Amino acid sequence: MAERAQAHRATGKRKTAVAQVRLLPGDGRILVNERALEEYFGRETSRMIVNQPFEVVELLGRWDVAVRVRGGGVSAQASAIRHGIARALLEADGALRPPLKKAGYLTRDSREVERKKYGRHKARKRPQYSKR
Repeated sequence: MAERAQAHRATGKRKTAVAQVRLLPGDGRILVNERALEEYFGRETSRMIVNQPFEVVELLGRWDVAVRVRGGGVSAQASAIRHGIARALLEADGALRPPLKKAGYLTRDSREVERKKYGRHKARKRPQYSKR
């Protein structure tokens, strides 16, 4: 029976986007929700964000990535995938921690949208003051 390659799994988050990442040894293919990276993210910036962890540790083209992502917008999803990939790389090789940590890819960006309050136009914007 053939030995299956060890898959490394991790979860990445940003705002309300959650990315479940599977990392397998391969030739650099990235599938997002069963679609190619170029097909899923139209913007070059989003594709660049997804590849950043590989560039930092100089492993671009060495791993195949399968991602299931949902929630949030396009930018938040890209950042969630980056977070997940960084965590999965760390699981694969603990020696990669210093460069990933220095680049800030292991830190979950905890900023969330503030709720709208009553009597306000947005979360903090007040109605215009009228003297008369």
